Amino acid sequence: MTTLIFTHHDCFAHDTGPGHPEGPERLAVVWQVLDRPEFRDLERRSAPEADVEQLSRVHDRQYVEAVLAAVPEDGYCRLDGDTLLSPGSRGAILRAAGSVCAAVDAVLAGEATNAFCAVRPCGHHAEPARAMGFCVFNNIAVGAEHARKTHGLTRVAVVDFDVHHGNGTQAMFADDPDLFFASTHQSPLYPGTGNSWERGVDGNILNLPLEPYSGSVEFRQAVERAILPALEAFRPELLLISAGFDAHTRDPLAQLGLATEDFEWVTRKLVDVADRVCGGRVVSALEGGYDATGLAEGCAAHLTALRRA
Repeated sequence: MTTLIFTHHDCFAHDTGPGHPEGPERLAVVWQVLDRPEFRDLERRSAPEADVEQLSRVHDRQYVEAVLAAVPEDGYCRLDGDTLLSPGSRGAILRAAGSVCAAVDAVLAGEATNAFCAVRPCGHHAEPARAMGFCVFNNIAVGAEHARKTHGLTRVAVVDFDVHHGNGTQAMFADDPDLFFASTHQSPLYPGTGNSWERGVDGNILNLPLEPYSGSVEFRQAVERAILPALEAFRPELLLISAGFDAHTRDPLAQLGLATEDFEWVTRKLVDVADRVCGGRVVSALEGGYDATGLAEGCAAHLTALRRA
């Protein structure tokens, strides 16, 4: 068994407008990584569209229906200051969430050790009834609830190493002690959440804010001293990863200084815990990353660690 890749060409059709950081070229960079010789043997599967029922497990149904109805026939529809819909957005936003559900299905069926969802737009800022920060639906949270409602799992964990705090995932998890969310992120930075004192119920939320210009040492200490022990103690039946690569030192939207090697290191550490507590079952989904080189290097490092699991 190896690493499955879930992706779809529809994700290129989500047009965010000229100069927007979260553009289709991001996915093009990831596809170029997937075409490298060392990754060409990984099986690609088509990301299906999530349905309204799957989305409504974490989002208000009225919000889901309103978003789908808002997809314009031409031009743009602005959901918030930096989150837009275009005529091609419907397939992209549904497949981004559906990819995580399909990856969960495949991993839980034993068809692969783990899976990576190469999709856009990202999702971890999307709250139950609110689009935020380039995110429309919360792909990783949709996948977590799919694992519980469809496959009967109880305990699911998400680790998020995007440079921005996953406020949407936290909001969806905070009141459920059978869900665990851990995040490393720069603070202060958008969206202004993710303080260390935000602990959820029974300590199921673990935030490790990092000061601007923190680098490998601070990041690795936060993971080793806090996240890995907490994850092992929680003992999830499935581990999901919000894999953002915007903490890379090259990224223009933040000021952390992670090296490419840090993404391989953290992925290996997370996979090691998953091997011990949940049979190695890991599903990862692309979040941020806005420098082409940083995104490519981080993604390649992440995939290298996943495929060696």
